[in-house]
Amino acid sequence: MSTADFYRHLQAELDATREAGLYKTERIIATPQGAVIRTTDGREVINLCANNYLGLSSHPRVIEAAQAALRTHGYGLSSVRFICGTQDLHKQLEARLSRFLGTEDTILYAAAFDANGGLFEPLLGEQDAVISDALNHASIIDGIRLCKARRYRYEHNNLEDLERCLEQARADGARFMVVFTDGAFSMDGTIAQLDRIREITDRYGALLGIDECHATGFLGRNGRGTHEFRGLLQGGRCGVDIITGTLGKALGGASGGFTSGRREVIELLRQRSRPYLFSNTLAPVIAGASIAVLDLLEASTELRDKLEANTRHFRMAIAKAGFEIKPGDHPIVPIMVYDAAKAQQLSARLLELGIYAIGFFYPVVPKGQARIRVQLSAVHEREHLDAAVAAFVKAGRELGLV
Repeated sequence: MSTADFYRHLQAELDATREAGLYKTERIIATPQGAVIRTTDGREVINLCANNYLGLSSHPRVIEAAQAALRTHGYGLSSVRFICGTQDLHKQLEARLSRFLGTEDTILYAAAFDANGGLFEPLLGEQDAVISDALNHASIIDGIRLCKARRYRYEHNNLEDLERCLEQARADGARFMVVFTDGAFSMDGTIAQLDRIREITDRYGALLGIDECHATGFLGRNGRGTHEFRGLLQGGRCGVDIITGTLGKALGGASGGFTSGRREVIELLRQRSRPYLFSNTLAPVIAGASIAVLDLLEASTELRDKLEANTRHFRMAIAKAGFEIKPGDHPIVPIMVYDAAKAQQLSARLLELGIYAIGFFYPVVPKGQARIRVQLSAVHEREHLDAAVAAFVKAGRELGLV
């Protein structure tokens, strides 16, 4: 075999992906995120597929804070944290996140993927066990693969199967056991039964960790996340052992991630977590803007309240229109199509009708589970949502979906 054979092999893989209707294209936009965005061909469309849950990615106070941090703290640190890459802004943000989440300490990462990728290997050894929900995010799966702990997987949201895994891990002689789950699952909008999982882990002496990328800022009465939503934030103290999350969705939408929890956990991650030790520091612009985001969230629940109302309205309207959706309360609303090619056709037709919504299919979701994933935001007004439902109805009828 030659290098030419290798490239022919890659091209064959790409051709097969296209023929199967699974090839993903990127649409280019020429505006900031918002309820309405403009594509590079000049079309203005209603945006239903951003993680901009609270509409803060273009909020004036967030932009002002970013500009201020740029002026006072520079563009970047050109270094990692333990050399000369830690600024006062980073320590302020870590303290603010800890207070917001009800934890003892927090460590920042360049991305949430890095937070999960750098979590398990420093904390767990081959004598230990990690029990993971079957639909956990790819970053959790990859992070677990990097550690030597035994791995167990329970059926999605199935607490009986979770107990089976804990029983097996205990029977296998596990020293420490960690149950890890998405707080809110990115493809289905399922919110983990965290209160019941906590009861189970307590009975087995296991730790509980959650990924809060699709929860922090808007789930729970004050937007603290899944643990608040499920009653595990009492007296300002978090009832979960480890939280990982992102600054790149509801909390401003740029990039950056974090891990939050007990002091001992965070201190050891600072010493041994490879993405933290070997990746450049989070940009000061993001740190400064993220502090402003937390100021907004702690001052008022207006944005998360509007998001909750938008979610309720859209879910009721799209179901009434005849579409099958995954049930729940989350602003992720999966509109089930099942067929990958049909999902792409629906997405393309919606774009023609002025609605920007992306089809998801294998390998992002299991085969035969293709869908349009709608994501609602506090920047949407009622007229945006009603126009979107009308477009779904028109396109759905044309394609024989409703």
